[in-house]
Amino acid sequence: MYRSVLNIPGGIKFVHHFAKPMNAERGRPRSFDPEIALDRATEVFWRHGFRGASLAELTEATGLSKPSLYAAFGDKEALFLRCLQRYAQRYVAFQTALLDEETDTRRAVEGFLRAIVALQGDPKLPGGCMVVTGSADCGTAIPAAVDAALRSAAGSTEQRLLQRLQKDGQADARQLATLFSTVLTGTAVMAKSGQPLEKLQAAVDAAMLAWPAEAKRKR
Repeated sequence: MYRSVLNIPGGIKFVHHFAKPMNAERGRPRSFDPEIALDRATEVFWRHGFRGASLAELTEATGLSKPSLYAAFGDKEALFLRCLQRYAQRYVAFQTALLDEETDTRRAVEGFLRAIVALQGDPKLPGGCMVVTGSADCGTAIPAAVDAALRSAAGSTEQRLLQRLQKDGQADARQLATLFSTVLTGTAVMAKSGQPLEKLQAAVDAAMLAWPAEAKRKR
């Protein structure tokens, strides 16, 4: 297994375990491990999106032939949905924890944003966000189930932010949630294009300037 440790401003440490990156070991594994194969397929979709990921790249990454890949996971659509679910389970869980565990809402939101951009800019990972990369295909000729899953995943970050902001009684909760989720979409694109982590964190700095004064909370 591969281990990535992210030290996020604010004293947050996130340790992520996943399979070796797909370029670390070529060819079919000596014994097939579906969890490792899913990790490697997830990396391909994370890097290229649904349409951009070729079957050749998926078979090379997993070490499986095309018939074996289909037998194990179904067609490309089914595999993508499995990988998207895996991605969401691994990252959404820790994101939600950051929003829920910190009692101070401003610190919770800032920690949430910084943790996500740290993942987006982690050089050990494919870069950016699998959902943002995949969402570029929405509205094109992709399977309806893939389109729906990506749209749902894309909206979930804003929804989680909105819930926390409303819980805190922020008068502009919806606008803030939209702003912060839009910033994360932008930083995902920046990370994908190779921008350094410092620039991603600077975007968070700018976004947090929009945090309202106490007087703007709902009474």
